[in-house]
Amino acid sequence: MLAREGDFIQHKSNVIFDVKGLIHPKDKIIAYPRYIPNPKGSRDNKKMTYDKVYSLSDRHIFLQEHLPHLITYDEVFGETLCEVPIDEIIQHFKPQEKIANLRVSKPENILEEKALQFATDLQQIANIPWSAIGVSGSILADLTTKNSDIDLLIYGEENSRKAYAAMQQMLKENHTRYRAYTTEELKNLYDFRSKDTHMSFEDFQKVEKRKALQGMYQDVDSFVRFVKDWHELSEQYGDISYSTVGYATIRAKISNKTQALFTPCSYQIENVKITKGPNLTPIREVSSFRGRFCEQAENGENIAAQGKMEQVINNKNGEKYYRLLLGSKPDDYLTLETV
Repeated sequence: MLAREGDFIQHKSNVIFDVKGLIHPKDKIIAYPRYIPNPKGSRDNKKMTYDKVYSLSDRHIFLQEHLPHLITYDEVFGETLCEVPIDEIIQHFKPQEKIANLRVSKPENILEEKALQFATDLQQIANIPWSAIGVSGSILADLTTKNSDIDLLIYGEENSRKAYAAMQQMLKENHTRYRAYTTEELKNLYDFRSKDTHMSFEDFQKVEKRKALQGMYQDVDSFVRFVKDWHELSEQYGDISYSTVGYATIRAKISNKTQALFTPCSYQIENVKITKGPNLTPIREVSSFRGRFCEQAENGENIAAQGKMEQVINNKNGEKYYRLLLGSKPDDYLTLETV
C-alpha cells in the first residue's frame, strides 16, 4: 500500500487514522487516530458516528486504552510510533480521488462547494494539473461539521511552488475569495494551536501572519499542504536511521529553506549555538512532520528553536550529523530572533 501525508486509513476497529509522512516500514503505515467511533459523537458519515481527536497527547491516551498493539518502537526512526499493519486496514481514503469525485458529482454541502472552488482557483491561477490537487480533513472522511475547515493538498515540487506563488499573488491582489487572517482570526488560531505548541502570541503572530499557505477562503479557515510526489523521494525506509540523543534549545541562522514548504519540512542551518542540551556537532537542520512548522523562517533569518535532538546516520555512505526535530512535545517551537 502506498500511503502518504494527507491520506486517511480506516482500521478494522473503524477508527480513522491520518497518515504521517511518506516513508513507512514494510507492511505497516505510520498513522495516528483522528476520528473515533462514538454513538454520541458530533460527526456522521451516514454509516457511523464519530468524534474527532486532535492533540497528540489525546491520541496516545486513546491508543494505550483501546489499540495498544499499534504502539511500537521503530528502530529506524528511533522512537515509539503508531504503526498500523496493512492487513488491519479496511479502507484507504485518497485526497486526489476525493477532489476528482467532487468535480464529477455535485458537492453535498457548502463546505465541499467552497473546497472545490478553492481548488479550481489554485488550478487555474497556478496552471497546474488537477492530478496534483487533493482534499483531506473532514471532507475526505465525509465527517464535516458547520465548523470544519478546508484542507487542500498539492503534490510535486514544481506544482507546489507554482501553487504557493499563486496564493501569494491572491493575497497581494486582494482576491475576492481568499484573504489573509485578521489579527482576531490569528488569535483564534493561536488559541487552538497553543494547546499543542506552546509559544507567545507575539512570536506566533510574527511568523504566521506572513504565510500564504493559510488564510480564509470565503470566510472558512483554510490550509494548504505541499507534499513531494512519489518519484521525488530519494529516501526509502531503512536508508537513514535516526536516534534520539536528548532535548535541546538552539539559536541558528537559516542557510537554506528550500524544503520548508513541504510536509514533512526541513531547514538547513548554520552558525548554530546550543543554549540548552547536549553539546553536539554538526547540527545541520531543523525538521518537522507537522504542517504548522512549514514556511516558518526565511533564508538569512536568525531563529531560536527547541525540540528533540536526533543523530542522523546515512546507512548508504556512513555520513553522520544531527538535527533538531520539532513537534513531538508541546514545548517544541521555532521563533524568529532579532539581532
